[in-house]
Amino acid sequence: MNNSNETTPVCFSINNPPFQYKNSIASANYSIIFATLGLISNLIAFVVLLKTFQSTHSRSRSSFLIFLGGLVVTDFMGLLVTGCIVVSFHLTQFNWRKLDPHCIFCNFMGMSMVFYGLCPLLLGATMAVERFVGINRPFSRSTSMSKTRAMSIVLMVWTVAGSISLLPQVGVGSYHMQIPGSWCFFNISSEASDMAFCLIFSLMGLLSIAVSFLLNTVSVVTLVKVCCGQDAMQRRRDYEVEMMVQLIWIMMIASICWCPLLVFIAQTVLSGEKLQIRYLLLFIRFATWNQILDPWVYILFRRAVLKRLFPSWDWSRGSIRTLHPSNLVGTMRRLTRGSVWEHEGGMSKDKYRPHSFNERASLSAP
Repeated sequence: MNNSNETTPVCFSINNPPFQYKNSIASANYSIIFATLGLISNLIAFVVLLKTFQSTHSRSRSSFLIFLGGLVVTDFMGLLVTGCIVVSFHLTQFNWRKLDPHCIFCNFMGMSMVFYGLCPLLLGATMAVERFVGINRPFSRSTSMSKTRAMSIVLMVWTVAGSISLLPQVGVGSYHMQIPGSWCFFNISSEASDMAFCLIFSLMGLLSIAVSFLLNTVSVVTLVKVCCGQDAMQRRRDYEVEMMVQLIWIMMIASICWCPLLVFIAQTVLSGEKLQIRYLLLFIRFATWNQILDPWVYILFRRAVLKRLFPSWDWSRGSIRTLHPSNLVGTMRRLTRGSVWEHEGGMSKDKYRPHSFNERASLSAP
């Protein structure tokens, strides 16, 4: 026994199982219902997104759906991995110390908690950037955001989150068993190494939420001007409204679910106060609700549902690209001789109307 105590693995050095287990809200029934509801919700959302992706022909919408698909896959896998471990513990009451004497299992769960926690926040910020550029600078990215590039960005986000989750393996922070013994997470303390990792995690999450809030606010203001401006009758708004409504709800859910935990972690390590386990468990449960609520954003706030909720809207208007009519006219003038003739006074009444192919051919004929 003495030899065992002297060689206590790092993950059990603070909280060494077995613990006195109390059947509370963290019971097997709650964990099973929670995990099952989340997995089914994400599966439904994935089917909805897949059908929508197959029927869409808009490049901007396709890239946005790829980001949403990455978010659905992330939430599903996060619930599957962490849920299986937590439910297994509540059903079997296994002793982590005997089952995982070298902390491999505990480190894996800790990395999973960090990875699947940061990914939704980073993907939310990425989608906010994509929509900001798509709405406010539509011509600067009209040919650049392909499906392949969108997939590459999702992979890059996963790589960033994965790299952060691996920091304890190189000495920045450490993963430890957490009370009541059903899960592992990084150590929240004021020690230099642990503090650094805690601040990286919390500040990265808070920064992602702040970026999402700022860019989404600007995008919504711009979109409102488009829908309510003088040229509103010429602008298509259905898909842009659909994407922005979904993105706003994703941001709101992430903020409500994650901000308490992120602020709590930063406040605890900066103040040097003793970790309050009950608050940590409460805020962790808040954060995990994000994975259940996210998919219902894609299920409920779709164009077909929005059309039923707001039937009075005209969903057949022109394109949001007329947000910058001067840029569009300038581009058309450079590409067609007909636009040059129009600039000289030939077609003053249809100044901002795009020409069809046959019209451009007739206008440019000698």
